[in-house]
Parts: sequence; structure tokens; C-alpha cells
Amino acid sequence: MTKGYILTKSKYIRGLQCEKAMYLDVFKPKLAFYPPEVLAKFRQGRIFEKNFKDTFPNGVDVSSQLRYRMEQYPVLTSQLIQKPGETALFEAGFLYNDVLVLADVVHKHEDGNIDIYEVKNSAAVSDTFRNDVAIQYYVIAHALQAIQPSDLFCNGLTLNHFYLLYNDGNDGFIKEDLLLQVDAACKDIEQKVNHFKQVLSEEEPVMEMSDHCDTPYECPYKRYCKRLKK
Repeated sequence: MTKGYILTKSKYIRGLQCEKAMYLDVFKPKLAFYPPEVLAKFRQGRIFEKNFKDTFPNGVDVSSQLRYRMEQYPVLTSQLIQKPGETALFEAGFLYNDVLVLADVVHKHEDGNIDIYEVKNSAAVSDTFRNDVAIQYYVIAHALQAIQPSDLFCNGLTLNHFYLLYNDGNDGFIKEDLLLQVDAACKDIEQKVNHFKQVLSEEEPVMEMSDHCDTPYECPYKRYCKRLKK
């Protein structure tokens, strides 16, 4: 909790499913268990994401420079995004209201307009994916406002599109712009963020196991919670 941020995108999404799982993600992540088939899906997702990133041959991978020094991602991202000319950033970091998000692809055009892509190896758009884009938009839109206009971009950096990019069924890409949808959700997101921060400042929540343990995904902390019930 001393890293300059309290929540991340994945922990926020976890909290929407179960606040206890979010708490464990922050304080007891070693308790998580992922079966082999889930780990295989993660690997497939990374391959699909890399294939899309390869369409930006001159992209800069922030994660390759900083690795696990997460608190430095927003600083380096701010420096890179203000450089003149068109650029693409991979795993660019943004921080607002103690929430850190890493965007899969940030494509900045020469005029300062920015397109962001969240890449999912899925053939359908789920509510979870929309929530994923929404928390990113909430953080990134506010973070960009904090970057002062310069001679390069007299009107500042403008978030132009926020695409959810998913699989067309043949490992090709379909994109859907969710910018207007997620902009309307920002007020509710801020309330949820503040609530989750309060949850993380207290003792581990007591939650009964129920349908939420498997919806929308099987919780990696089910084994831990089952042991507590005995």
C-alpha cells in the first residue's frame, strides 16, 4: 500500500465480483489458485494481444523498460506521450485517485489525439470487458487532463477513441468504440473506487460463498474460502 497506488484495473474488476477476493488479491495473492486450463487461456490471450501489437512495428513497450517497478509507469508514460510525432505505447501506465491502470495499446497521433485499445482474445463482448474499459477510461481521461498543454499540442492531449478489440473467430481483429458508453459511467465508477479503497483500509471482509464465486468467472480463492468454512 506504499507504492503510490491502492487499486489496479484487475483488482477493481475483482472487486466487482467479490470484495473479499479483491482484498485477498491485494494482501494475500499467494492464496490464489488457477487451474491449468485457465493458465492456458491466459497464455493464448497474451499471444493474441502480441499479434495486435505487432501491427504497430515502432511501438514502445513500457513494461520492457520498467518490469515490476509499477510506480514508475505513469511517470515514463507521461514523458513518452509528450514527445513530438506519432507514437504507440504498450502497457502505458496511468494513475488517478489511487488507481493504476496499464493500457494494452495507446496510439498517439501527431495532432495529440489518442486512441486506446483494450485487447481481448474473445469472440464476444461481455459486461466484464466493458467494465474493464470503463475503469481504464475513468483513470486515463483524468490523468491526461493533468498533463499541461504544450507548444506541441496547444489544445492538450485528447482521448479520441477507446476501442475494445476482440477476436473475429479466425484470430483476426474486430474493434468496437466504447468511448461514449464509458464516459457516461464515470460517476458510478468513482463511487465504487472510493468504496473499494475503504474496504481495503479495513479488516478482511466476511463473505458467504454463493453464486458470485463462479460468476462471471470462477474465483481463484475458492479453495481458501472453503477451508475457512470448515
